[in-house]
Amino acid sequence: MTDKTAEATPRASLSLFDACALIVGIVIGAGIFRAPSIVASQVSTESVFLLLWLAGGLISLVGALCYAELGSAHPNAGGEYFFLRRAYGGWLAFLFAWARMSVVQTGAIAAIAFVFGDYASRLLPLGPNSSAVYAAFAVIVITALNVLGTTQSKRVQNVLTAGLAIAILAVVAAGLTNAAPAAAPAAAAAGSGLGFSGLAVIFIMLTYGGWNEAAYLTAEIQDSRRNIVRALVIGILVVSVLYLAMNYAYVRVLGLEGMKASKAVAADLMQAAFGSAGAVALSLIVMAASLSTLNATVF
Repeated sequence: MTDKTAEATPRASLSLFDACALIVGIVIGAGIFRAPSIVASQVSTESVFLLLWLAGGLISLVGALCYAELGSAHPNAGGEYFFLRRAYGGWLAFLFAWARMSVVQTGAIAAIAFVFGDYASRLLPLGPNSSAVYAAFAVIVITALNVLGTTQSKRVQNVLTAGLAIAILAVVAAGLTNAAPAAAPAAAAAGSGLGFSGLAVIFIMLTYGGWNEAAYLTAEIQDSRRNIVRALVIGILVVSVLYLAMNYAYVRVLGLEGMKASKAVAADLMQAAFGSAGAVALSLIVMAASLSTLNATVF
């Protein structure tokens, strides 16, 4: 390895815990607070609803293992760009990198930032452009944090991810202990033999999305050939457990019919558990989830 190559290679400063926190943080976004009601409207029974979320975790795990194989065999900061260049040549890899830079990544960052802005505006509105102001502020602060260095950004990510996981578990526990169980659902209407539609699967997989970003961490993880596999497996398992717990709480408190009728299933759960204070708590949790995803995306 030449001196020039050595200087261009990122320093392997991420521990296994850091990598897991980044993966969990980038996957768990605002989707888990909205998508379940959409999925519920596309299934026939509560059992099918929960099994689909479990299946989504298993499918994500299979995909993560494929990325783990690529990442451990070819650890490189270029991630998917590097894989595509090795497999198909520079032209396709260039198109992918250009699309990612100009549309995919920038669009994702903007969308996540506006979710943060929308919920921050509920707590403290700043006028007609409140959401945009909060969104811009979040992007500037998170970008500056990552410019400062990996150490600072990974510490913030660890705190955000740990806090988010604890908050989700607290909401689940509070919802199950403080709210009365939902009434037994009515008999399901006749539908497809599978008991669900493809649209349900699409929204579940979108909610599980983001773990592929681990490909860009392979050059920065200590002992990457082993730890990238561990990080992806542990990260997906943690996300799956949290998602299943959250969705079980939704079903237990609201029931499938209640979820179908809800436009904000998490807000209804919090309302049942905490009353009017639940709206404030939910806003804080979604803001934390948005910042966690934003930091992991910019990272």
